[in-house]
Amino acid sequence: MNNQIYRHILLPAFAPVLFLAVATTPVDLLGCVTRGLLAVAIAFLSVLAALVSAFVGVRERMQGNPDANWWATSALVLAMPAVLLIVFA
Repeated sequence: MNNQIYRHILLPAFAPVLFLAVATTPVDLLGCVTRGLLAVAIAFLSVLAALVSAFVGVRERMQGNPDANWWATSALVLAMPAVLLIVFA
């Protein structure tokens, strides 16, 4: 159980935390363009990882594996930077 929480919640949670760290960095430190490009890159990579997690979750669900819900949770956590990008834009 603890391994699943680490693998499917805490580890993917680094993407939203990293996105928020970049988004809240002062403009004087990184500049507007650099901050924007980093934020878009983090959101893009996070969405790709969310799609992979969703695909694995669907495949696990079709095989009847009860761990499919953990993959869906990972996909939701990894989709957060894209949602935050839309909210902050």
